Parts: sequence; structure tokens; C-alpha cells
Amino acid sequence: MADLALNELTASEARGRMAAGNFTSEDLTTACLARIEEREPAVEAWVYLDPGYALEQARERDRVRAAGAALGPLHGVPVALKDIFDTCDMPTEYGSKRFADRRPASDAFATQLLRQAGAVILGKVVTTEIAMMTPGKTRNPHDPERTPGGSSSGSCAAVGDNMVPLALGSQTAGSTLRPASFCGIYGYKPTFGSISCTGVSPISRKLDHVGPLARSLEDLAVLSDSLMVYDPRDEEMRASPFMDLEASLSRPLPGAPRIGFARTHAWGEGDPDAFRTFENFVAGLGDSVDEFELPYSFAELPGHHDNVMSAGLAYFYAEEVTRTPALMQQMTIDRIAAGLSVTAADYLRSLDQVARIRAEIHEAMRGYDALIVPPATGEAPVGLKTTGSPVFQSPWTLLGLPGLCLPLLKGPNGLPFGVQLMARTGDDGHLFRVARWVEETARAKS
Repeated sequence: MADLALNELTASEARGRMAAGNFTSEDLTTACLARIEEREPAVEAWVYLDPGYALEQARERDRVRAAGAALGPLHGVPVALKDIFDTCDMPTEYGSKRFADRRPASDAFATQLLRQAGAVILGKVVTTEIAMMTPGKTRNPHDPERTPGGSSSGSCAAVGDNMVPLALGSQTAGSTLRPASFCGIYGYKPTFGSISCTGVSPISRKLDHVGPLARSLEDLAVLSDSLMVYDPRDEEMRASPFMDLEASLSRPLPGAPRIGFARTHAWGEGDPDAFRTFENFVAGLGDSVDEFELPYSFAELPGHHDNVMSAGLAYFYAEEVTRTPALMQQMTIDRIAAGLSVTAADYLRSLDQVARIRAEIHEAMRGYDALIVPPATGEAPVGLKTTGSPVFQSPWTLLGLPGLCLPLLKGPNGLPFGVQLMARTGDDGHLFRVARWVEETARAKS
């Protein structure tokens, strides 16, 4: 650890060393800003960055520490926010000309909680337009000719390039775990309703998730624990969202878990070489893994996801397209227009069917600690005109199940390819423990 530059430390490492007096929040923030200055021309992850203001926040955190006041769990740690999270002191523009110069009057609830936890809000990072499919300027930090994924493109690229230890993204289809896989970082999609979406630009309130991003499981746990606070303004929130993930992660499993290898209906869409690597990894986990046959109804989920997401898009943005079409990208406009064809009956029928399928999936998963599935079709695609396919994400997002992406593999070109673990609703803490076991088992065999 001593040989790492400060910006390369995980948030947990940085917290411990700041507490020990090895360096200050100002030192850490300065190191992150220096990395951004060095790498931003190649990666282009940021849309708003005020170095002076970032350092001002860091110095204030240092003054609080020096005064001996009680400190939050993220005290002095820089965090990047996807440009869909409202910030009262920074613009929030949703990656769209339609919302250029938008200055929210108040913070998103998640932003408030980060400030209360002592985080330094370093700045805002690139999102695809309204967190949909139209790519932004960001490039993959491991290969600038490839996409970083989306829609949390800037969030994942900034963490993956050691510009910042933590970031918030979001997921409505595959926007957290897929780009986490492409950028070689840890991503977490909590059980639906565990983190408030108040003050986060919406797509579908039946699908929208806040997605924590980091460079270690410990960091994901600490960041997520800080955000799992009940918000009565978010009608989709769980009544008791807090799961104490950090404590769960500190308790090893009593024995080897039982993990189901779920190929899903979309297996044929994956890159054969990357998927052979994935299969070999799964085989290396030994007798803990067996083939898992998903209920036939799982294949219905992409169609239902499309209905639910499209209806949400039309509800929230059809008027914006009508009013100012020249200020939005054509790909976004076409996607919103398609949502207008989804009837109320289509939407309600899909929601009913999802409830049935979720029950069937939960029953099929009985006796399993987690499922292991690919997070994407392979390595990040070449080119910047697509952010990749969400086919290995959207069904799980619709079900609302918790998922983790672990940066454990390399694809055929030596680029990151993640391992995705899914668990039953509310089993997030146990999922983190299974993930730790998978990491340790893989490390022991390497």
C-alpha cells in the first residue's frame, strides 16, 4: 500500500490512513485532481469540476477532524456524482442540451446523505442523455477506442482510471453493472427501493436504482450503508432499507456457499472467447457451483422490461421532446416516441407478470446462496457509438434483485470482464459475503 499514489487507494484504505494522520483530505483530493488533470484529455469523464471548490470542501473536512468532532463514515473521501443527481452547488444537466445550465435549488437525497457522511463531492461526471442510450464523450480508461459502457459512463471511467475512489451511478436497464464490468471496477445494484431516487432524474420509477461504484467490496459496503436511509418522499422505497453491509462483509461464511450457474436465454449473444473464460472461472470454483435452470418465464422479462421502461420514458419526457426536439439527440427522441405506443393495459399487464415471474425465480433460487451470471456480452465493444447491450442486466433489474459485479476476469484482448452475482430480494448482506468467498477462492487458485 505504501507504494500506491494517494489517488490509487481505495476509500477504506484512505479512511484508515487519514484517521492515523498519515495524510489529509486536502492531500487526497489534490492527488485525485492531479490524476484528473493528467488523464482527462484521454478519458473525458467529467462534465463539471471546480478544483478550488473541491479543495475548499476538503479543507473544511480537515478542520472538522482537527477539532475532534464526530466524523461520518466517508469523512474526507472524494466522491463523483453521475450528472443526474441534483446538487444545489453544481449544475445538473442530465447529459442533455435540453437541460443545459440547470441549477437545482436543493440536493438529491443521496447527495445530502453523502455530505452528512463527510464526503467531498468532487464534481459531476458524464451520463448518456437522460441516462438512456445516446453515448457521451467518455472513453474507456483501458482502451480509448472502446466504450466505457453506459449510462453511468463517466462514473465508471473515473473510478476505473483512479481519478476518484467512489462514484454514484444508476441502473434502469444495465447502466451500473455493465459499465463496471467494462471499466474493471466493483459495481452494486441494490435490492430495488433500498436507496432513495428523490432528486435523481427519472426514467421509470418502477425500475430506477441508484448504483454505488468503487474499487473494493468494503468500499461498496461503506458507501451503500451511508445511503440506505428511508426517504418518505420516494414511494418506491423499502420500509427498512438499511442492511448493515459493512458488518455483513466482516463475517465470513460458515462454509462454502451453493451457487447456481445461470446461462440465461441470452447466452448465445455473448462473445464465445470471453464466455469460455467465464465458464473456466466458474469451473474453478469447484463443487460449490452447479448448473441452474431458470424458469421458462425468465425469457419473458425483456419484453416486460421494455414496456415498463418505455412507458416511464414517455411519461417523463414526451412533453420535453414535443417542446424542444432540437435540443435532444435523435436516438433519445426515437426511444421516447416508442414509449407512446405502450398502452396502459400493456404497462399494467407487464407489472402483474413481473410479480408472478419474481415469485417463480425466488422459488427456483431456494437453497442457493447466489446465482453467477455474466454481466455483459464480453469486453467493452470497440467504438463510441454504442454503450453495449444490457441483455444480461435488464431482466434482473426488472425483478429488482440485488447484484454485484466483481472485476475478476480479463477477456480475449486483455480487457476487463466482470463476474456478476445475483441474490434474492433483500439478501444483499449475504450476497456480499458470497462475493468475498468468490474473490478469495479465485485468488487462492490464481
